[in-house]
Amino acid sequence: MQASNARTPIEGHSGTIFVAIELSQRSWVVVSHSPDQDRLSRHKLAAGDVDGLLALMAQLRRRTELVLGQAPAVVSCYEAGYDGFWLHRRLLAAGIENLVIDPASLTVERRARRAKTDRIDGEKMLRALMAYRRGEPRVMSVVRVPSVEQEDARRGTRERERLIKERTAHINRIKALLRALGIAAGEPGREDWPAWLARQCDGQGKSVPARLRAELEREHTRLRLVSEQIQALAEAPAPAATTAASAQLARLKGIGPVFAATLAGELFWKDFKNRREVGAYAGLTPTPWQSGGVSHDQGISKAGNRRARHVAVELAWLWLMHQPKSALSRWFQARVGDQRGRVRRIAIVALARKLIVALWRFLTTGLVPTDAVLKA
Repeated sequence: MQASNARTPIEGHSGTIFVAIELSQRSWVVVSHSPDQDRLSRHKLAAGDVDGLLALMAQLRRRTELVLGQAPAVVSCYEAGYDGFWLHRRLLAAGIENLVIDPASLTVERRARRAKTDRIDGEKMLRALMAYRRGEPRVMSVVRVPSVEQEDARRGTRERERLIKERTAHINRIKALLRALGIAAGEPGREDWPAWLARQCDGQGKSVPARLRAELEREHTRLRLVSEQIQALAEAPAPAATTAASAQLARLKGIGPVFAATLAGELFWKDFKNRREVGAYAGLTPTPWQSGGVSHDQGISKAGNRRARHVAVELAWLWLMHQPKSALSRWFQARVGDQRGRVRRIAIVALARKLIVALWRFLTTGLVPTDAVLKA
């Protein structure tokens, strides 16, 4: 009697092929689990070989279909990171359900020296994905992927942030070079600054050395270019994806166009369910530490979008200045009073969390923050 080579589905299977993709700049490690096998399969692809990935998934689907008698579903996942969301969109276009995982939400071993390889990371992702589809709570956090328009809308504020840092670096470099000669930097951003530099003398009455002067002029040229690019960004039309939200935020006194565009592009493009999600996405929620009789607070989580968190804290200081009679400002003054230092810094973070929640309600329901003033 001849033995049959036909495979039988594993008892208790879900009829779904699970695939975890560990991405890197050199290679992709694909770990999969099929209903017709009781073990994990591992494959290695060249980085960016999405066609090979789709071919591998199609092969797994054909093999499993012969066993189940019906086409199985395919669910894949990978960690959010350097590759962004292009692979997610490509997989969705191919009819594959894909989840983008927050890497910080995956459980890791607590050993001092834990093993870490792409294979191990892929297996952990796959187990978390299978548990997530079974409905187990708090297994991992799934990233809400923005649309192409929403992702493109925040490029302007991010480029502006980078250009401002670059402009500050050029100004500080010019000041440092002239300080070594005992010369004040004047106004390096002016167009006629090189002519002003040619008339300057050091502490001994000598002119600026030729090589140093040439270096300073090159720094000034780069400074002028960065300043022109910042001005061009300020004059560029607002993106359509965030125009309505930024225009509504700018109605409040104390919120300018830059802050409004940053908050609309980095924070309020998401559909939050409640105020806790708003604070958590900005990383402004507290992190408790409680075990037995030990219970204390570790400060804010600093998870989520750091740009939204930085803008929220900076806006909280401006809110106290431009909206002193609002309920939020009165709450802050009643809590802090004339205290300075650490107490004030802690309270301003709490105010920032309350403020972004109030702005979220203002955008979603039209409810103006209590006693806040609108621009004329």
